[in-house]
Amino acid sequence: IKTAPQQKPGEEYVEDVKDRKVDSSKISEVWLPNSNTAFRLLMSANLCSALMNNITDCDETYNYWEPLHHLLYGEGFQTWEYSPAYAIRSWAYIYMHSMFTWAHFGFLNSNKLLVFYFIRMIFGLICTLCQVQFYEGVALRFGNNVARILLTFMVLSTGMFISATAFLPSTFCMFGTYLFMGLWLQGKLNYAILTVAASAILGWPFSAALGVPLAFDVLVRRQKFWFFTKWCLVAIATMLVPCFALDSYFYGKPVIASLNILFYNVFTEHGPDIYGTEPLSYYLINGFLNFNVAFILALATIVIVPLVEVIIMQKLKGYKPPVLLISFSIAPMYIWILIFFTRPHKEERFLFPIYPLICLSASITLATIQKLYGFFKLHKYLNVQWIAVVVLTAYGCISLSRSFVLFNAYHGSMELYPKLHNIADRADTSEKIIHICMGKEWHRFPSSFFLPQNFTLDFIESEFRGQLPAKFQAPGVNGTRIEPRHFNDENLEEKSRYVSLDSCHFIIDLNHGEKSRFEPIYSEDKKHWQVIKEVDYLIASKSNSRFHRAFYIPFYFNDRNVFGKYQLLQSKTNLLKRKP
Repeated sequence: IKTAPQQKPGEEYVEDVKDRKVDSSKISEVWLPNSNTAFRLLMSANLCSALMNNITDCDETYNYWEPLHHLLYGEGFQTWEYSPAYAIRSWAYIYMHSMFTWAHFGFLNSNKLLVFYFIRMIFGLICTLCQVQFYEGVALRFGNNVARILLTFMVLSTGMFISATAFLPSTFCMFGTYLFMGLWLQGKLNYAILTVAASAILGWPFSAALGVPLAFDVLVRRQKFWFFTKWCLVAIATMLVPCFALDSYFYGKPVIASLNILFYNVFTEHGPDIYGTEPLSYYLINGFLNFNVAFILALATIVIVPLVEVIIMQKLKGYKPPVLLISFSIAPMYIWILIFFTRPHKEERFLFPIYPLICLSASITLATIQKLYGFFKLHKYLNVQWIAVVVLTAYGCISLSRSFVLFNAYHGSMELYPKLHNIADRADTSEKIIHICMGKEWHRFPSSFFLPQNFTLDFIESEFRGQLPAKFQAPGVNGTRIEPRHFNDENLEEKSRYVSLDSCHFIIDLNHGEKSRFEPIYSEDKKHWQVIKEVDYLIASKSNSRFHRAFYIPFYFNDRNVFGKYQLLQSKTNLLKRKP
């Protein structure tokens, strides 16, 4: 990566960067991994996410993996959002991801579980490519020190471990943030505009808010109205029109899903708040868990950076701080915070689009603290690297501790399904459907990609009194165009979703030691059920120490937390025939 003098965001480079003379006393003395090394580090981290990350949100399963499963295999679960009566989810987004599987079906085994992880690895690759573009832009504008800190934050982040390979529009928008910020910092305004448009049109319309500073830079500061308009029209022609065509085809009527979701969230009386509201502390705690020290530094950017720059300006005559560069770079994050921190309904995934900006803001703040220390101590720049070493070491240890907890304590909900594949290999399932039943654990189902052929998921009644998904009534586009009965947008329970316990061949359930009328401990009914596999699963509500359940501390984690058993149970009365 070549470095260059600090310039205004969006300013285009006329000459080749490598031909410029750079003041080595400022930036070039700091060693920086090149793009290839950064790619390897980031790709390694993202592959870990692809293989080890949990599905942390049932919205990912039922609104994205299940519709994709329906497109690929002709069956899956449908939520009310995909009913043509509401049509607030985009089939174009699902179809776009189905194209990833074309190569897999053409050249590789079509085992559904392998397809699932293949798609995840594609997510990891796309994320890495966008991250490298971002990394190069930051190195170009902010210098090697900020870029090196940024790389460490991205590689070790628990937030990135969770989000990098999630099948969610907010993850798609996070990719867009990495890409458009990197392009903007490199002066490639046209591609930056198209990237913001892609995030909003193909992904999540609210992500357009992140592009407001870019629009201000182009329209107000640079006064390129026709340039901006031209590339917006290109985005409409190349993205919105095909998206409209695909959504209309799948729903069987004219639909712009991105507009429908805007109307639902903004103009309906109940909106998303019926799914729960959280205080401001929810995002503060979540941000610390996912970014720990970096999150604190990022929130403090708006205070620390201006204060330090003013101090240096007063002490050093002729010093001109990079006001526009820093302002434009951190503005999208604070715009997003202003919008989403004030909404009653809060979800972890809503912050995914600003994860790149959290890393960047934290890097700027840490580098600014180094600059202040070096200024007053009269040291050379390299002699203040110990500050970054201390902070990044603490950050890395805390992040790895948190990521390990997520895998070690909660991955059990995805570990039972290989046992079903072993059973399917031995049992004769060719002539009937095998029913896997879930009650209270419906929200931890990782998707139908985990089920063997001729196995299907059904719901049995539990204490949950909201609306559960239903199955598509027909394969392919015939199923997507049907307007099912018994769907509502108020999260009201639909009894038609439940099946009789007698029809179940298997049950997947969490035994946490408590039972009720609709949530018995099935493993206690030894006359009808037998446990064929179980794994430990952390029970957060019974683990009193928030610290010990949030972070892995060797020798203390198992002793200070309470674990239940995530169980796969087989019916003793509804038996499967063995293959001859």
